[in-house]
Amino acid sequence: MIIEPAIDLKDQMCVRLQKGDFGTAHKVAEDPVATALAFRDAGARWIHMVDLDGARSGVRVNAQIVAAVARESGLRIEMGGGLRTMEDLRAADESGVERLCIGSAAVSDPAFLRQAVAQYGPRIAVGIDALDGTVRVSGWEKDSGLNCLDFAKEMEDAGVETIVFTDISTDGMLSGPSFGWLEKLRGAVACRIVASGGVAVLEDIRRLRDLGVYGAIIGKAYYAGTIDLAEAIREAGEQC
Repeated sequence: MIIEPAIDLKDQMCVRLQKGDFGTAHKVAEDPVATALAFRDAGARWIHMVDLDGARSGVRVNAQIVAAVARESGLRIEMGGGLRTMEDLRAADESGVERLCIGSAAVSDPAFLRQAVAQYGPRIAVGIDALDGTVRVSGWEKDSGLNCLDFAKEMEDAGVETIVFTDISTDGMLSGPSFGWLEKLRGAVACRIVASGGVAVLEDIRRLRDLGVYGAIIGKAYYAGTIDLAEAIREAGEQC
């Protein structure tokens, strides 16, 4: 299982939110590049980055920071937030992003998603952000009305190979991942599942590994010091 330490960007700063509430945003690190280098030194090979401004407004204002992290760290970047057009994908690709994570646009523009999969293949992931089993969009602020499991099946049918699943109720809460929903998702689709939200302690990493998910994102637990990144990576196994 791969471990993806997270950098969320808002107003060109590293921040964390609670349950996706922009009003709870608080700065957690001074320098995104230095933070990425610390991830690399701990043994990480992937990093999960979110352009929160892009997710909310559709305008990617942190692109230069993403490019700098890719250039300076050499980490494989999975990034989402504001990827809503083929031009957005092209720009992210040119900045060094390896896995392109489409969120809101996968709901609002199925034709775009199909075009993205046709051009970028397995490099396209879909971010499914759910609250009470329903997909949320526009920086988690709007309810799409779609059941998250049904939507995951639609994404699989469209050729998507990787799903980044976030249970919003756990995000930033250090309460443990939503193992129940992750197990349902594993049973519903054959896609690779990246678990996001709630990881707090090493036992969470062990349980996710044993559940058979492809990856786990570590955010607040790293910044709050409740989990040692190097230990989490050792527990997870090979970081391919």
